[in-house]
Amino acid sequence: MTRYLTPWRISLLCLITVYTDGVVPNSSAIHVLSFLTAGLFPLDPADKQWEKHYLPTITDLEEFLAGHESSVPGRTLWDLFLKRIWSIDSLDALETFFTDVLPALLSKTREQLMQDRDNGLAPETNRIRLSRSSPLGAFVRRAYLEYARLQFHDSVKLWTGFVKYRLPTYHAWARRNPSHEHTPVDVNLLDFEVDATSHLSQFVYGNIEDDSEDEGVISVKDSERLVEFQVGELQRLGGRVPDEMRAQLKRIMTSESSVPVLMWYLEYLDAWRAGDYTSAFDNLHRYFDYTMHSNLDRSAYQFALLNLAIIQADFECFNEAISAVQEAVAIARESHDMNCLNFCMSWLYHFGKAFPEQMREVQNSGMLGNEKEGLAFLKAKAKETDMWSLMSTTLLSEAKLEMQQGESLATIIESFVRASHVNVTKGLANPTGAYMLLQGSMYGRIGASHLAWLNTEIFRECYLDGHPYEDFVKITFRNCQILVQKGNYKEAFARMNKIEPERLRAVKYNNAWTYYSGLLQLRRQICRNDKVAIEHIISQLQAVQLLDFDMRLLLAFQSIEFTIRQGDYGRALRMVDQAAHSMQPENFDVHSQIKFLCLKARILEKSGQPQRGFSLAMRAASIAHRSKVLLDLWEAICTLAAVLLSLREFTATTELVESVMPQILESEDYSLVARAYSLLVDANMGVAGELWSRQGRDSTPARKEYVNRALGYIDSAYDHYEEIEDLLGQTEMMAKKATVMHLTGDPVLANDYAAKYLDLRRRRGAEA
Repeated sequence: MTRYLTPWRISLLCLITVYTDGVVPNSSAIHVLSFLTAGLFPLDPADKQWEKHYLPTITDLEEFLAGHESSVPGRTLWDLFLKRIWSIDSLDALETFFTDVLPALLSKTREQLMQDRDNGLAPETNRIRLSRSSPLGAFVRRAYLEYARLQFHDSVKLWTGFVKYRLPTYHAWARRNPSHEHTPVDVNLLDFEVDATSHLSQFVYGNIEDDSEDEGVISVKDSERLVEFQVGELQRLGGRVPDEMRAQLKRIMTSESSVPVLMWYLEYLDAWRAGDYTSAFDNLHRYFDYTMHSNLDRSAYQFALLNLAIIQADFECFNEAISAVQEAVAIARESHDMNCLNFCMSWLYHFGKAFPEQMREVQNSGMLGNEKEGLAFLKAKAKETDMWSLMSTTLLSEAKLEMQQGESLATIIESFVRASHVNVTKGLANPTGAYMLLQGSMYGRIGASHLAWLNTEIFRECYLDGHPYEDFVKITFRNCQILVQKGNYKEAFARMNKIEPERLRAVKYNNAWTYYSGLLQLRRQICRNDKVAIEHIISQLQAVQLLDFDMRLLLAFQSIEFTIRQGDYGRALRMVDQAAHSMQPENFDVHSQIKFLCLKARILEKSGQPQRGFSLAMRAASIAHRSKVLLDLWEAICTLAAVLLSLREFTATTELVESVMPQILESEDYSLVARAYSLLVDANMGVAGELWSRQGRDSTPARKEYVNRALGYIDSAYDHYEEIEDLLGQTEMMAKKATVMHLTGDPVLANDYAAKYLDLRRRRGAEA
């Protein structure tokens, strides 16, 4: 493997000579220059044809050049390019090409121009000369220098590789130039009157028509570019190395040349994503050992510690992670490395949010201060050092903290706008997924479910490619969660299952996908009242041990809901207390607080203690109203209405639920909608019963009006329960409808609804 020169780079040099001959028309000049520069600069992930630009084959060059006419009548650029590459017909011609032709492509220096003037030579006007500082000029100069450094056997290898590289175009060249004598290998073989199958040819060139890959095709520079590109992709997307690329990298590592040092970092990233702690740890040490030994760069030490802290935390070695990052912070402060210090402080902040118990000692030491002080520090330092990605992330963290603490909605939106402004003005793409996910969460909290849905759909349609896999998996789950709320289970599961396996090759993302899919299945089975399936799914989800506290709380809410539906109120109350005690000040969320209060109030109401539940429901509604968490406010009002219903405050219940019914319908949470309708059924029947007991037969018209309202609400509640496949709700509505029909003196319909009720009971029994 050579340091820099390869057969395809010789072909690019030949194309540059064609360009400098002035035969490329203006209409094709931009395309030719774009193709040339794409092969010289670092690989761009946004370039969909980066593989062709990374190592273009002779077929790729033909495909590109054959479509462009030249200034020579009847000839394409491909014809002129063929003429150039086949003019290099021997190793001596290759030597002449590098030593004589390439220097003539460059613009003359001041000394050379003065010497030509003194010798009476006129300036050249018949060809293009390249500026020495231009990208093409720098490429030509480096190619000349690298060839001058080559040993003889390396130049022979380069020539052999070039012969083999251009061999597929031999017949095309011979057909276009029938008057010339040709040989597909070396013009000197014609002088000896031997062909490519002779012993001399076989000794010098081997089997030149063998299709096996030649190591001369890739240089050390190419392998470094490839590894840098793969590291950038893994850091940007968070996935693993594809199998095809792994084979290429393995060939690079087993070649004769030295392995690029960055290869060990790539191996570390891949092993980390695969969940292989030992290999990740070893490769990380090896990479930074080589880096500091070769570059004598002590600044790499604090970054090594930061990377070490990240993998230690990912593999739940929390004490080691904290020790490593504290040492990284100390060294970054000592060496005034603000970039590393900012990354360390940002990581410490997010680590403290995820694992508050592990951060007690650090927080007590006063290293971070409180959360708002930490975010203010990060914002200030990010602005000082122009770390705009960190600035955007910090603004999103600030918005999330304000949402969790129930701050002003205007302040939250301001943080979103500022983050969006940074993303747009600084051209940041990576934070888009986190931004849209958090913004969708805000829309969901204020009851604008349609906006939350649009956010997820916009990401799926416009930002699917080129963004971190973690964001894609989370947003897909949020998208499916909204579908499940409306009972569209089939489409939700189809979308979860359509996620490409490549995005789930990392253990972390695969575990997250498994957990999210399990939560969606659990929601459906709870509605179906399938006890065996529910217990099986809950045990599996608890075994996943996802580190995201919000997702663990979501599982706790589902488990409590199932226990309430089973009628085990004592156990449900203990589960609520246990889950509430797991919350720490660092991961406190006003949404979770309201949810716990509502669950506890529901349990107390159902267990015959509505007076105790009243204060909890009022407190939940007050917190939700103050924090503008409107979706939770509607749920708290429904819980309060259920408590009032138990206290026989039927009129108040009706007025309370009807006042928020339009907003509940806008939320598109069919479970909450059906529950609200069910409350209206009971409240209207309660009012009708009170009228009957107070006024007797004289109240028949008024009573009939309330009964008719109740019947309409029963149908609405039943329809929504049916949409989400809630058998318990459907059974309850059928029982209520049969009872109403019996009270209104319609025994035929009462018997029909009773039969439906019994059928649903049997289905519930079969599911259980």
